[in-house]
Amino acid sequence: MGCPFTSTVALRVNRPRFGMCPSKSAVPDSNSAETTLTVISSLREIDRSDWDACANPPGGDGSADAYNPFLAHDFLWSLEESGSATAETGWLGQHLVLAGADERPAAILPCYLKSHSQGEYVFDAGWADAFERAGGRYYPKLQVSIPFTPVAGRRLLVRPGVDADRNRAVLAHGAATLVDRHGLSSLHVTFADESDWRILGSAGFLLRTAQQYHFFNDGYGNFDDFLAALASRKRKGIRRERRDARADGIEIVHLTGSDLTEAVWDAFFAFYMDTGARKWGRPYLNRDFFSLIGERMADRILLVMAKRGGDYVAGALNFIGSDALYGRYWGTIDDQPFLHFEVCYYQAIDWAIAHGLARVEAGAQGEHKVMRGYRPLTTYSAHWIANTGFRKAVDDYLRTERRQVARDTATLTEYLPFRQNVETEPDP
Repeated sequence: MGCPFTSTVALRVNRPRFGMCPSKSAVPDSNSAETTLTVISSLREIDRSDWDACANPPGGDGSADAYNPFLAHDFLWSLEESGSATAETGWLGQHLVLAGADERPAAILPCYLKSHSQGEYVFDAGWADAFERAGGRYYPKLQVSIPFTPVAGRRLLVRPGVDADRNRAVLAHGAATLVDRHGLSSLHVTFADESDWRILGSAGFLLRTAQQYHFFNDGYGNFDDFLAALASRKRKGIRRERRDARADGIEIVHLTGSDLTEAVWDAFFAFYMDTGARKWGRPYLNRDFFSLIGERMADRILLVMAKRGGDYVAGALNFIGSDALYGRYWGTIDDQPFLHFEVCYYQAIDWAIAHGLARVEAGAQGEHKVMRGYRPLTTYSAHWIANTGFRKAVDDYLRTERRQVARDTATLTEYLPFRQNVETEPDP
């Protein structure tokens, strides 16, 4: 990949171009017109504790506040060390780091130089095609995201403190400066939380929305409490699906911590490869990645596995956050009806309720999730386009797309299977 640089360098950040007028809060202090950021190409260049102090800062009780496992150094380093997300696979690290007064990182932007648009789940292939047909060069581009992971969260990672808001703005402007300095086409910040999204918008980024479907735990004591909140017809349908999924000798087991042996990972990887090959053509993750996260994050992993006759036949990999269960990868070598819904959706809901988690995030796309109690939710991305003409065309497109996403969300919300959304039906 024709990369601008691959070693640690210093980057001076100025105000962005295009004559934009960001809000005052989104601009570095007037007393500091220039700010120096360091760009590192590998997570080996930063201490785990320093990264995590920005990515998952501790709360008042010393525990992680709203811990997101995908932002953790353990997860991202496992992607890199395993060879799953490296320059060779089109993911060259270009992480921006801002040092604080104590010379420790005060702010970090997880950023990659990319030679393609695979593994992102916010689709810009049409933009790339249009720009290149017009004579431009779309790749390489910069991508601020978690590789292969459509999970929303903070992207402007800052240590808590008095300069936190300023430092988030510095990261936003620094990323745009990196595009300009190296003559790149664009920068894409995907699956940002809404707060970061608004800061990026103030810094001149174009704003985009999309949809996901999440289950929200409305204080349920168990799965039956959740079912009781549904309309009768939907409740009966879910019970039937669960019964059919577990028929013919299917057994469901939950594995975490020391249960995650190499033999278990071997079985799950076979499912992942089979399903990934059929769905994407080439699965993104290799076998080493699963061993590494098993070593480093075992207590943050829930593997829901289905067995038949003592042998594993399907599985779903989930990660455990402080307030959410994140469904990630699924695979099977069995054609049992509704097994996918049971292993991926219903078991996740059951486990989240039992462990007091606020929600389940079951991955990208899938309107069928609405009928199973997952609510439509807006997701956010922000995009810096260097070419002014192309920028205007993308901006026009995104304005129309945001309106359509809002309409779709409102429509889907009307079809939620909860009692308040439908005419109440008596149980037979």
